[in-house]
Amino acid sequence: MEVLICPSRRPFLVWTLVVQLVLCWSVVFATDGINNCKVLYNSKSDQKVLNRLAPLTNKNFTVDSPDKEENYKYIFQLCGDAGGVQGAGLIQVDSKGTETKTTVIGLYNATQAIGDVDWVMLIYRNGDRYNSHCSNEMRKAFVMISCNRKVDMGQLEVLREEREREQDCFYMFKLDSSAVCPELSSKLSSGSILLIIGVCLLAVYLIGGFLYQRLIVGAKGMDQFPNLTFWMEFGNLTADGCDFVCRSGNREGSPAYRAVAPEGLEEEPEERDDHLLPM
Repeated sequence: MEVLICPSRRPFLVWTLVVQLVLCWSVVFATDGINNCKVLYNSKSDQKVLNRLAPLTNKNFTVDSPDKEENYKYIFQLCGDAGGVQGAGLIQVDSKGTETKTTVIGLYNATQAIGDVDWVMLIYRNGDRYNSHCSNEMRKAFVMISCNRKVDMGQLEVLREEREREQDCFYMFKLDSSAVCPELSSKLSSGSILLIIGVCLLAVYLIGGFLYQRLIVGAKGMDQFPNLTFWMEFGNLTADGCDFVCRSGNREGSPAYRAVAPEGLEEEPEERDDHLLPM
């Protein structure tokens, strides 16, 4: 006696549960990363703009200085410790010489976020003070994050370092990402959507009915068409209705169009041969 054992579905359920847990964990982890930033002045609008950048959290972005005379490397992280430096959102690493010097440009506990439909300007303030520039004020960094649907996380670029002022010196950076792109609205109208749904349902009906008639019923030729008798009767009724509506008048020729005999032409009297008969 053979016993058939159905394959267990337990591994499939386990993997499904694991995938769901990973997705939930990633969402929660990204939200916690954003919450590490402290928005200045408790601005709700800044916090709303900052939440759009959640997909960029927990990742270091690095770029080298474009100036060949300087050997600087910049490390940026959204609401996280850039380069492992506690509290720093953006740092400058000077590897010139034997020692490596790290300068904090901005802290993520002093964050501002300004944005529009397809861009966000992230501002980190309260960095290390300048030594001999900008009246020894604290450094700050501007990171322009622009919409680019082709990349999830682009490369960090150095746009400008302004340090020849008496005040308001800054570092300017650029980053492309699809995270700040607006959602694409559907260009299809409701009528087009209904038409597409109708065509799909018709295709399913025809293909499914054809396969059923051919494979299950065993029909051949025109009998493979689903509900052939109904559609033939429907066609006949439609033709009768069209004939009744469009040709409802009398089909006999109108008297006005009958041939009229000429007035001058009179019918000749019938000749009788009675006088030829013998009396």
